[in-house]
Amino acid sequence: MNNLKLIVLDNIKEVGEKVNLKLKELKGEDESYLLKITESRFSNGEGKVKIEDTVRKKDIYLLADIGNYGITYNMHGFTHHMAPDEHFQDIKRTISALSGYSEQVTVIMPLLYQSRQHKRKGKESSDCAIALQELQSLGVDHIVTFDAHDPTISNAIPNLPFENIYPTNTILEDLLKTEDLNDILVISPDMGATERARYFAEMLDTNVGVFYKRRDLTKVINGKNPIIEHTYMGPSVKDKDILVVDDMIASGGSMLEVAERLKKDGAKKIYFIATFSLFTEGINEFKTAYQNNYFDKLYTTNLSYIPDEFKEQEWHHTVDCSEDIARIINALHNYESLKPLFNKKEKILTLRKEKKT
Repeated sequence: MNNLKLIVLDNIKEVGEKVNLKLKELKGEDESYLLKITESRFSNGEGKVKIEDTVRKKDIYLLADIGNYGITYNMHGFTHHMAPDEHFQDIKRTISALSGYSEQVTVIMPLLYQSRQHKRKGKESSDCAIALQELQSLGVDHIVTFDAHDPTISNAIPNLPFENIYPTNTILEDLLKTEDLNDILVISPDMGATERARYFAEMLDTNVGVFYKRRDLTKVINGKNPIIEHTYMGPSVKDKDILVVDDMIASGGSMLEVAERLKKDGAKKIYFIATFSLFTEGINEFKTAYQNNYFDKLYTTNLSYIPDEFKEQEWHHTVDCSEDIARIINALHNYESLKPLFNKKEKILTLRKEKKT
């Protein structure tokens, strides 16, 4: 009897249901892998999780999106939007509700909790490291995330398996099937995204360029030193189709400034690629930039919450990664290597060649 079970929190329900269907296809079975749970809230904001089915000796995969601000509940008479801290607490609640009866627990958290607070400067909190250690202390056996802001955060839990998956192949497959691209150049909008841009360039057998953000270190605005200038280093962008890649978009200001500069320097088409489009602000700036022809489209994934308002924009394209998650779960359950799932350079190059012809 198959002991694989999938726990999907409310914050990632749509993706979780797709993962369940893909798992059924992969395994050729009709029975659902979804484990029934109940998430509830008291009117003062406290919550609880109850497991409704048996978990004894089950291989549990817990799927959660800590970035889903579209989940709301009534607290003290007003509508409250859930924050990442609350979503992470629900992950811990669910693990504790399992009561140690399961065979093993794998947490799949596509957007890694507190991933941008991954290292300390002075007397700062070390939130991401502490969170990972909390999961370890609760008895989690495996952690899976996507495109971590800094993969070396795994050093906080050296004895716990930590998988950092890049959705690069899935995004590129979708991009190459949808768009008509010719002379491609990959651009990193800052020095921090250089390694990611280089990986995209290697997959496409093309060149990479990078922008350096020169900041005013004498000022702090909204918690950051403001950018004075973007300095470009790399091959000419004239008449090139550009892919500007990063792990996430918060306000997206840097990407838009880079795109405007690239257009002035003669770039043809410009595509933004970001695993997570958080849009904490800046949606109107993207609308204006698109109208001004500074970029052609944004490719992002469904690995974290995207409001319908953004999905409906003609410049916004969502890449479905639910099959990737299903294949990861299936491979881990069968004790198989994950490497073959994401070694698709030959397929990417073939797609590109077919488009050219």
